[in-house]
Amino acid sequence: MGRARSVLRVVAIASCLPYVGLKTAWAAGSRLGIPDGSPLLDGGTALAVANGATVLMDGAVVVLALLLTRPWGLRVPAWLLVLPMWVASGLLLPIMTAFPVQLVVRILGGGVGRPVGEGSSEPFLDPWVFGVVYGGFIVQGLALGSLFALYAGERWGDLWRGRLRDLPASPTAPALRATAVAAASAALVPGVTHLLWATGSTAGLEPARAADRTSDFYVLEAVSLLFAVVTAVGVLLLAFRRTGGLSLRLPLVLAWCGSAQMACWGGWMSLAGLMGAGEAADRPTAATMVTYAVQMLAGALVVTLGAYFFAERAAARSVPARDAPHESRRV
Repeated sequence: MGRARSVLRVVAIASCLPYVGLKTAWAAGSRLGIPDGSPLLDGGTALAVANGATVLMDGAVVVLALLLTRPWGLRVPAWLLVLPMWVASGLLLPIMTAFPVQLVVRILGGGVGRPVGEGSSEPFLDPWVFGVVYGGFIVQGLALGSLFALYAGERWGDLWRGRLRDLPASPTAPALRATAVAAASAALVPGVTHLLWATGSTAGLEPARAADRTSDFYVLEAVSLLFAVVTAVGVLLLAFRRTGGLSLRLPLVLAWCGSAQMACWGGWMSLAGLMGAGEAADRPTAATMVTYAVQMLAGALVVTLGAYFFAERAAARSVPARDAPHESRRV
């Protein structure tokens, strides 16, 4: 197991190199992979700040890879590790799911399009850049996900093993169920919007984005719809426990992946839309901004519910250990 973790750590760190290398080259003035007419050539200070921020985000992958594989990583406060992993999941999962499907659609003759999140008709980057960068992101996601699963099993395995029917009754169950219903209801809003966009509707789309729709756009919207459904299913299963024989891991994984994608990808798309809004036709519409805002709200509600769930589980597991000495004294 130790050797496997070492290999995964090296893979995770090495997968950051293409992205960091390109960003460093661009910061130094290189036009590698940037075609004539690209808005990146006129990005100015805002683009430089964005490039620096994304390099730091990729650097965080290196830190996470070390935390997940070194002995001192087990002593890090839970939130300091779980929160960055949740954000990383939310940013990487859409790429890991949508980009391979986009490639398959193109190979099968579904049309030429732009990769995940890219919707401008202007030349942005040479096609090979997306393959290199997103390929690195997919490897990052697989390596980090594997490392986190091993780490979580070692540190918190007793909190997510078992079946739904094994969960004890909770005094906060009504509040948790109300939160779950609120989160699932909130997920319905972006879910319906992404369904409309995935099936060809232009309602709520800014004119430039509506005019530039390609097969890649439809794949990304379908993936966003999938994550909205995953979020609602995961949180409702966890709160209502109607299928008692189901493994506890399944709703937890669904809630983790769904909430991360909705909250973090929704925030990323909102920020990208606002930063790239120059002409009126490129500015996100009110419907688009509301969709992403509600999407972020739904994800935040689900992750909050998850935090309370694990806090209760951890507290319940620690009670017998604290009570044991008192029991022995009564005997």
